[in-house]
Amino acid sequence: MDDKPQVVVAGHICLDLIPKLEMHGHGLDQLLLPGKLVNVGPAVMSTGGTVSNTGLALYRLGIPTKLMGKIGDDLFGTAILNQLRSCNDALANDMIIEARESSSYTIILSTPGLDRTFLHCPGTNDTFSADDIDIDQLQGARIFHFGYPPVMRRMYIHNGSELATLMQRIKSAGLLTSLDMAYPDPNSEAGQINWSALLERTLPDVDVFLPSLEEILFMLDRPRHDALMENSSGEIVSAIEGEQLSEIGQRLIDLGVAIAVLKLGSQGLYVRTSSDAKRLTSIGAGVLSDPYNWLDRELMVPCFKANVVGTTGAGDCTIAGFIAGFLKGLPIEQTMQTAVAVGACNVESADATSGVPDWDTVQARIRAGWQRLALSISLQGWQHNLIQSIWRGPQDKGGG
Repeated sequence: MDDKPQVVVAGHICLDLIPKLEMHGHGLDQLLLPGKLVNVGPAVMSTGGTVSNTGLALYRLGIPTKLMGKIGDDLFGTAILNQLRSCNDALANDMIIEARESSSYTIILSTPGLDRTFLHCPGTNDTFSADDIDIDQLQGARIFHFGYPPVMRRMYIHNGSELATLMQRIKSAGLLTSLDMAYPDPNSEAGQINWSALLERTLPDVDVFLPSLEEILFMLDRPRHDALMENSSGEIVSAIEGEQLSEIGQRLIDLGVAIAVLKLGSQGLYVRTSSDAKRLTSIGAGVLSDPYNWLDRELMVPCFKANVVGTTGAGDCTIAGFIAGFLKGLPIEQTMQTAVAVGACNVESADATSGVPDWDTVQARIRAGWQRLALSISLQGWQHNLIQSIWRGPQDKGGG
């Protein structure tokens, strides 16, 4: 962290509190009885959200990173700062502290044999605004990554005017702009807004857009999202086809992004890039060492095999690998491989980032012939050569 930060990671951050529950055969209905005292074990405390997950993963990869999440001047805010400082004191230096506001926190009730229940307070994330980012503090950085606007109220109300303003300011400052999303609760305020209109307003100033497949279908094609959810028992990626990915990717390019990245969970990563050379070469700070390697590309890479312990933060860590590939000057194929490799490392640990090793370790594992997972996405009628160049390890040549 002695080097000048190359990446600024801003947006959502919270404190996760996970008490150890031993229900002895009783469910949460017994836990939440009025007036009942329930003995629990020690609580695990960690930070969550884009700023923590993607930011700390970049730091672990050796990328000089600045974190700009918003917290309150309360005990939970102090705990968040202490968690960041436990990695490196400098990681807490640029956090935005708002007096007399409450920090965001989540109480995660994880009972054996049952799905987790989340009690979430959005806190300062809901008041995050474009004015919270001081452009002068971004000097020297090359990439600005922002995450989770669907769970940051001020970023999505009024047709996303605040988010659009933020991305336009950052783009005008000469940085590469990168945007991640989160899945809106369909029954919440965020679930009712016009996400298509918001994205149409925002994406022209976004260079790299990295939603999950589920998130972008919810936002751009709610009827198809709902139909796929119903027909796939909630696992949309298992029901999608290659041609549908291509359609979504092109729609995002048409909305103005230079590079559209769809996170596909265990199915890997899909990338579609602009065919407009001017758009590719305009992305900030000369991050792409060879823009023409990225011009008019459509590729998909499967995941690497991993000993899965937990999936918390897998998407955020995949994004960290993608951003790191940019900064290392890798071509598109190796950048995608690095992204899914970092995601695979992440799931081999229970928490959000401790499974991510340094850059050299990730690359050595890829070069050693790390095995891939098989794809279940239907490629019938789709151009198979889209994945051939990266179906095998980076040292292999020819088709896959």
